[in-house]
This record gives sequence, structure tokens and C-alpha cells, in this order.
Amino acid sequence: MTMPMKPGLDDFFPAPFAFEGTIFEMNRLVLVRLIATALLVVIFGIGASRAKLIPTKGQMILETFILFVRDQIAIETLGEKEGRRFAPTLTVIFLSVFFMNITGVIPGLNIAASSVVAVPLIFAIISYVVFIGAGIKRHGVVGYFRSQLFPSGVPTWLYVLLTPIELLSTFIIRPATLTVRLLSNMLAGHLMLALCFFGTHYLFFEAAGALKAVGVLTLAGGVVFTLFEIFVAGLQAYIFAILTSVYIKLSIEHH
Repeated sequence: MTMPMKPGLDDFFPAPFAFEGTIFEMNRLVLVRLIATALLVVIFGIGASRAKLIPTKGQMILETFILFVRDQIAIETLGEKEGRRFAPTLTVIFLSVFFMNITGVIPGLNIAASSVVAVPLIFAIISYVVFIGAGIKRHGVVGYFRSQLFPSGVPTWLYVLLTPIELLSTFIIRPATLTVRLLSNMLAGHLMLALCFFGTHYLFFEAAGALKAVGVLTLAGGVVFTLFEIFVAGLQAYIFAILTSVYIKLSIEHH
């Protein structure tokens, strides 16, 4: 699998190559998602199975990711008790989003598995279920929805205006923004990388005369954008996990 020579919408809607017309239809993006999932499971599965009291360098790297989520996202946002309780869920979200993002810069894959709406939407639904479930478990069904839609300390007449806003903000805008933010960042990143490297190929092999030298600039731009895309892959995973933890906090605490 190599990056198409001409970037476009076909990158995000590749033709199926197996099981066409069935629910198991396979295309390039589905294969990239499966590879990303397999890498995540294998890397951390092997790391967990070989964990030692005195960690190796590889174990220390894996533990760095886990401790970062636990300490800097879960506990920092939710406090010691609730942070440790939700740390495993937030760790799965962070690592899954990161691995789906980082495929955009892995040679041979060359596209983020999260650059099509299905993956960001699934993660947004997971976050949605987690923070609503946390609120219901803490306050009960009636108590949770009352706390979210009818905040205490507000004049009764103001609920006519406030309740629709809270309904839209909490139960519609939150999952929508989680989806769109991740999707738009990874989609834009892929297009920028594809344009840089396609431009480099064109300038080096097809452009005439001194114009070929401009290819050095587009190549340098491609390298810079590759590094930036690695940063964005981690940043978007962090943002997704931290927002999920914030939404959990808003659900389990009084409004």
C-alpha cells in the first residue's frame, strides 16, 4: 500500500478489495484500522506479559504512556479516587485514538485511520456512553438528567431558556465536537502531507529547468509536516481523553 500519486477524496473512500457488498467489506482504510488495532494490542500485550518489577527500557516507555494518562489526565482532572477509577477507560481512549492517528505517518499506510468520520464517531459515542453512564451511576437516572438540565440555584422561569441550552450543549454538541475536531485535524493533516509529497514528486521528475529546485522546498515542507503530524496525533489523543475526563467530572459532580 503506497500513497496515491494524486491526493483527493478517493484517499478517504478507497475501493473495496475483499468481501464487497457485505458487512465485512474490506478496503484500504479498514485494513489500516485493523493494523493499528493489532499493533496496539500486540505492543501492550507483549509489554504486559513481560512486565518485571525492575522495568526494562521497553517497559518504561509503555509505562510512561499509562502513567501520563493516569496522572496528567485522570487524576489531575477527577482527583485521586475517581481518577484511578476511570484511568483504565481513559487510557484505552487515549492509546486507541493515538494509534488510529499515527498511521498517517507510518510508511506503507500513509493515512490516519481516524481521517474518515466512522472512527472519530465511534470514539465520541464511547465517550458519550462513559460520561452519561458515570453520571447515572452516581446520581440515578432522574437525578442525573435533573442535574444536567435543571441546575440548582436558578430561578424557575429561567429554565425555559436554560434547559434547551443545556440539552443542546451536553447531549448533542459534546459528541459532535469530539467527532468533528478529531476528523478535521486528521483529514487536513493527510491532505497537507499528500500535497507536499505529490508536489515534490512532480517537481523532481516532471517539472522543467530551474523549477525542479523548488522540489527541495516542498520536500522540506513534507518533512516538517510529518513531524507536525506526529505531534498532532498525540495532541488530538490527549484532547480527546482530557475532554472525556472533563465530561465525566461534570456528570458525577453537582452542576
